[in-house]
Amino acid sequence: RLSLQNSAPPPAPSTQHHHPAAAMAFSLPALPYEYAALEPYVDATTMNIHHTKHHQTYVTNVNNALAKFPELAGLGIVDLNKAVGTDKIPADIATMVRNSGGGHWNHSFFWKAMCAPSTTNGPSAELKKAIDTAFGSMDEMKTKFNAAAAARFGSGWAWLGVKPDGSLGICSTPNQDNPLMALADDKMTPILGLDVWEHAYYLKYQNRRPEYIAAFWNVVNWDYVSANYAAAHTGATPSL
Repeated sequence: RLSLQNSAPPPAPSTQHHHPAAAMAFSLPALPYEYAALEPYVDATTMNIHHTKHHQTYVTNVNNALAKFPELAGLGIVDLNKAVGTDKIPADIATMVRNSGGGHWNHSFFWKAMCAPSTTNGPSAELKKAIDTAFGSMDEMKTKFNAAAAARFGSGWAWLGVKPDGSLGICSTPNQDNPLMALADDKMTPILGLDVWEHAYYLKYQNRRPEYIAAFWNVVNWDYVSANYAAAHTGATPSL
């Protein structure tokens, strides 16, 4: 009788697929490549620490915040980010969700936006045309993106995204904010992002952030960026 009782499944919440255990709404995603895959542009030690320590901390912290309001876990990470800056997020966890929920989405996206240098292709024909239309050329887009990344004071991100009118835009955000958030100054659907927190590059580049930014273009996963561009025009966010 005892074994039957122990084997009985627990009541299944409607959002069970989002949080299989209490306070575990989200989990650290596996990288789609080895830690050394982005060498020599992003070093293996940085990738390991960035993924297993920094990203894991954001996951842990956002789960801890959501444990107090389990109904929010059912939003999923995209809708949770879109709710940042609205009254959907209770005031006592708003900062934690903004910082750590943003950190979780941003990093999950960032890992997929990169690939080994030998496997990176250029943008799709559709995306290249949109880049030319919005910025004049691929080189001009990179110049603007690099400037946004370099000019972000302190910690933050640079983004290439699809604006509400369907055109491409470039912006930067502080800390772990992103353009999906309701409080973002420049709202858009990100299709490419670059982490310019010092922990993303300091072991290799020290204070030479512009050198890190320039190196980033060698590991951009243009297949993913192009898919994100196509998806954004259907109203979808990037697959994580």
